[in-house]
Amino acid sequence: MSEFASVLRSWRDRVRPEEVGLPAGPGRRTPGLRREELAALAGVSVDYVVRLEQGRATNPSAQLLSALATALRLTEEERDHLCRVASVVPPSRLVVPRHVTPGVQRIVDRLGDVPLAVFTAAHDIVLWNDLWAAMTGDPSRYSGIDRNLVWRHFMHGHDEVEWDAEHEEEFSSDLAADLRAAVGRYPADRDLAELVARLRRESPEFERRWNTGRVAEHRASRKRVHSPVGTIEIDCDVLSVPGGDLRIVVYTAVPGTEDAAKLDLLRVTGLQDLTPTR
Repeated sequence: MSEFASVLRSWRDRVRPEEVGLPAGPGRRTPGLRREELAALAGVSVDYVVRLEQGRATNPSAQLLSALATALRLTEEERDHLCRVASVVPPSRLVVPRHVTPGVQRIVDRLGDVPLAVFTAAHDIVLWNDLWAAMTGDPSRYSGIDRNLVWRHFMHGHDEVEWDAEHEEEFSSDLAADLRAAVGRYPADRDLAELVARLRRESPEFERRWNTGRVAEHRASRKRVHSPVGTIEIDCDVLSVPGGDLRIVVYTAVPGTEDAAKLDLLRVTGLQDLTPTR
């Protein structure tokens, strides 16, 4: 058995179903994930997982390895080892990190009572909880560049969020300045360079802010979000993940307020369609 097949099987066996939001259930021959469960989490067929574990599938893509690493809750060192034994170069330290570490995944799993999402340094959303999807809309509806916060803000608007004129200018300026800081840290990231180039070509508002040369990191703001249960005024705080350069964005409401009560209601209703039937 190859080293790739060996570690893939070992890491699948060590992940408990409840760690990834699956029921443990009776009658399991192993405490780890079933092949069909790993396949569903990684977005591949069960047959492909079987062939990988039997060493019959060769040359897995970098995208697939990233999906497997996330599904298996691998550390960065383990992810890099998986890449190497698959004859794929591990992600460069000069490109934007996208790997969600087990610790970050546990934070998302445990903090289900507040809307929370994880973004890369380029502001691509990579993970979110159900309450975030209920409040802002399900990010899984989008793909590619439309999963980028900066792109959506400047190119598609933000009808679901309200700021006053001063705070809207501040937020927009912070996004451009934050993206510039990312360009400095990750000069080899072609996707990031293309994102900036497209924004500069297609958004005069982004270009105006980019031309100021400002470098900064967005950390906090207050906004009003139009949710299925009404408008909620929330505080938005951005927490940095040391080493991985991910950002955990958390929405909270002041306890005891009408906004907190609406957030409680949203937590109960979740992703249900609250549109009245006719």
